Amino acid sequence: MRVLAYSEAQKEATARYNKKAYDRIDLVVPKGKRQLIKDYAKAQGYESTNKFILDLIYKAMEEGGDA
Repeated sequence: MRVLAYSEAQKEATARYNKKAYDRIDLVVPKGKRQLIKDYAKAQGYESTNKFILDLIYKAMEEGGDA
């Protein structure tokens, strides 16, 4: 399998797109908990910790009925 280099221009284009398309929310967790959360998300079949957290938030919003 050949891996292509990710050029600086591609990095910059991706950063510009992400800034335009997404809002950021920083999440702070105690030392050591990040890896535990990441491992748990993976064990639950999630490809990313971000997707895992978003799904939990959306589920809580649906159950709360206020969204």
